[in-house]
Amino acid sequence: MRNMSDDHTHVQEFFGARAADWDSRFPDDGPAYASAVADLGLREGDRVLDAGCGTGRALTPLRAAVGATGVVVGADLTPAMLQAAVRAGRDRDGRLLLADVAALPLRSRTLDAVFAAGLIAHLPDPAENLRELARVVRPGGTLALFHPIGRAALAARQGRQITPQDLRAEPNLRPLLAGSGWRMTSYVDEDTRFLALAVREG
Repeated sequence: MRNMSDDHTHVQEFFGARAADWDSRFPDDGPAYASAVADLGLREGDRVLDAGCGTGRALTPLRAAVGATGVVVGADLTPAMLQAAVRAGRDRDGRLLLADVAALPLRSRTLDAVFAAGLIAHLPDPAENLRELARVVRPGGTLALFHPIGRAALAARQGRQITPQDLRAEPNLRPLLAGSGWRMTSYVDEDTRFLALAVREG
C-alpha cells in the first residue's frame, strides 16, 4: 500500500514548482478545453466540478456552459495552482477549493458532471478515486477525462513510450471506469486530444 501523504507531497511539489508558468507553457490549449467542455453536454443551471483544476483553464468554458444559474467548483490539491488561477481571474468563474479529489468535501449525488483534465495519471488509487468522483455525481451525470493532446503525443513530449499498462488505454480504462460506477460512452485518442466520456450508473 502506498503512503497517501507521500503521493500528495509529490503531486504538490511537482505542480507547485510549475504553477507560475503553467499557462504560458501551454498557451494554445484553450480551444481544446472549450471543445471538451462542449462534449460534456452541460445545460444551463447544471452543477459541475473541475477535479484537479490546476490553474483553472476549464473554469471559464464550464461557466459559459452552465450560465449564471449554474454552479462551478474547481478543486485542486496544490495551493500554488489555485493561486495562479486567482491571479488569472478565474476565481470569478467558479468557486476554488483546496481539496483532494480522493476525499471531496461535497455531498453525495449533488453534481451533474465532473470535468478532469490530465488527472488520471496523478491519482494514487485510480479505482477508489474514480469511485469518489462517482459518489458526488447524480445517476445519469457525466464524467469527462480530458487531455489537450493524445497519449502518443504526450509520451513523445515526455520522452517515453506508451506501455500496454497505460491506464488511459481503452482496454484498461473501460473496465476501470465500470468498476468505479461509470459506463464509458465514448473514447477519443488523437494527436490533438484525449477525451473519454462516461455516465454515472444508477
